[in-house]
Amino acid sequence: MTTTVLNCDTGTIAPYVPSVDMPWDKKRVMHLYRRMTFGGLKPEQIEGALVQDPGELVDSLIDAAIALPLPEQPEWAFWTINDYTDLDNQPFQQIQSWILKWLNDMLANGFRDKLSLFWHNHFVTRLDTYGCPSYMYQYHKLLQQFALGNFKDFVKEIGKTPAMLVFLNGLQNSNFEPNENYGRELYELFTLGRDNGYTQTDVEQTARALTGWVGHVVDCGPIGFVPTFHDDGEKTIFGQTGNWGYDDVHDLLFEQRGALVAQHICKKIYRHFVNPVVNQDIVNELAATFQNNNFDLAPVYRQLFKSEHFFNDNIIGSIVKNPLETMFTFILETGLPFNDDMLEVMGYFSTILGQDLFNPVDVAGWQEDHDWVNSNTLTGRWQATDFYLGTLFDNQESVFQQFGLSLVGESIDPYHVTQMIVDHFIPNGLQTQQAYDQATIIFKWEVPQNYYENGIWNMHFDTVPVQVVLLLQHISRLPEFQLA
Repeated sequence: MTTTVLNCDTGTIAPYVPSVDMPWDKKRVMHLYRRMTFGGLKPEQIEGALVQDPGELVDSLIDAAIALPLPEQPEWAFWTINDYTDLDNQPFQQIQSWILKWLNDMLANGFRDKLSLFWHNHFVTRLDTYGCPSYMYQYHKLLQQFALGNFKDFVKEIGKTPAMLVFLNGLQNSNFEPNENYGRELYELFTLGRDNGYTQTDVEQTARALTGWVGHVVDCGPIGFVPTFHDDGEKTIFGQTGNWGYDDVHDLLFEQRGALVAQHICKKIYRHFVNPVVNQDIVNELAATFQNNNFDLAPVYRQLFKSEHFFNDNIIGSIVKNPLETMFTFILETGLPFNDDMLEVMGYFSTILGQDLFNPVDVAGWQEDHDWVNSNTLTGRWQATDFYLGTLFDNQESVFQQFGLSLVGESIDPYHVTQMIVDHFIPNGLQTQQAYDQATIIFKWEVPQNYYENGIWNMHFDTVPVQVVLLLQHISRLPEFQLA
């Protein structure tokens, strides 16, 4: 028996205009921030967003991401093997420090670093293969630099970064022995999609055109172009014959197969940020915008995130969060404190849950959505939130009371408090009254019932920190919590 999954959203690409049926409310504000960032709005920020025009808010998030400066370059950004005095420890320390830097950037920088993570899973390399901290940094810088830039330039630059040249064997690609690995993935994964608009002959001829990037004299050092190792003979690619080189390949690709590139990339953006099941009409509109803007990415993002389609009820809560999204959204939406030690542990949890930064599973990347969740990873997600809650409770118990008060105010009704906290984290709320009743039972904990009935209990009661922690723990275990 075959199960067909449908995209039930009927919204168009036209700009979203709030209406009675689709109001500009807290749910849609949080939906926008959860998809474009890792969430984390405080109540006053939500109120501020509600008085803005949705389209102008989207523009402000994108404009802020474009204007964001790149992180300061580390001193080891271009170190070779000869610069190390302690090879047993220094490379590991550099890698860990930069991963921690990126984790902090994801929490602080919103859309830019939500995108850099997305592109990391598109232009895949594996640190386990290339090994050098300097190569890791140079690759990562491109992800941030071009996340909202021109895709043609992005593709052209990523293929020359040392991490990619090592990972997909460009370093071995010479006129004496052409290596097809990068040429194949350039089409199959990075631009066109599998078996879409290219042939094996195109791959072979492209490999010849890409030869020569073999200039490597020291481990972890620069990799440059060496004309002697370039095949300068005629090649035929996409039916066009000439003495093609590296830049020519990319020019031909976008000239001859631009429509296919636009479709492939817009589908991938759609699946990641909107819905795993593609709405082809929306993708067609985005692809046209992509081509009409010479493959600049920002116009595509603006059109997509401003659309009524994106804000449709059926889109909200339709994607399974990846491990980092799960942990970061929880941290940010509680507004509870964190530090670098906690983030390092979160990075560890992300790795054991299958999202190892700088080491996607293979060149095709993490497959995402439902593949993130199984019987093993689900319990791992619970353990990650338990660690965070437990660490905070042991050291700063009062922050849980402050969180509750910031969200629900002076309420003395445990049912109301429970629903307010639950709905803050669950995109579409719980599906049954029974589910809310069960959550309320957990929140009420061991406080005598007459304390609630007689108004003795309130949000300043000394049991509230424990009650809030127990409810947050319960929420983190709900199936609905895994969705964004």
